[in-house]
Amino acid sequence: MLARILAQPIACLLLALISAVILLAALGLQYLGGLAPCHLCVLQRWPYVVLVALGLVGWRWQPRLVLGLSIVALLAGAGLAAYHFGIEQGWWALPESCVAGGSAQSLEELKRMLAEAAPTCDQVRFTLLGLTLAGWNFLTSVALAAYAAAAALNLDATPHLRSIRINAD
Repeated sequence: MLARILAQPIACLLLALISAVILLAALGLQYLGGLAPCHLCVLQRWPYVVLVALGLVGWRWQPRLVLGLSIVALLAGAGLAAYHFGIEQGWWALPESCVAGGSAQSLEELKRMLAEAAPTCDQVRFTLLGLTLAGWNFLTSVALAAYAAAAALNLDATPHLRSIRINAD
């Protein structure tokens, strides 16, 4: 069983499927659960979009190369998630991209801007088992990168070329 899930084409397909489920869960929390994402939350979705595309390509073509690219995308996503988690914990300052901008000319315009504003990146609106979504995203990205690395290095799961015998008669 382990050899099968470490087979490189299967690993690519699994990464694509897991990434699609993660994206659907994020969209479900946003649209069905009412949890509006901040700027960094939206950025953290992009590595999974890339993984869906890469996984589908790697399922049929150059799976080891695609797994290597997947590792890069996952580590970039893990870095972004760690940065977001640090902002949530107050370890570093909130970036300007996470702060609502603009100026209101009237009280009604200010009310509208406040009602439509995305949450700031330091607001924790949901936790699961004491960990924020950014924290879970970091752990998931690192775990998937380790899985992709194990599959990429799995030489036994790749088809080998058959040796050609030459008969000297």
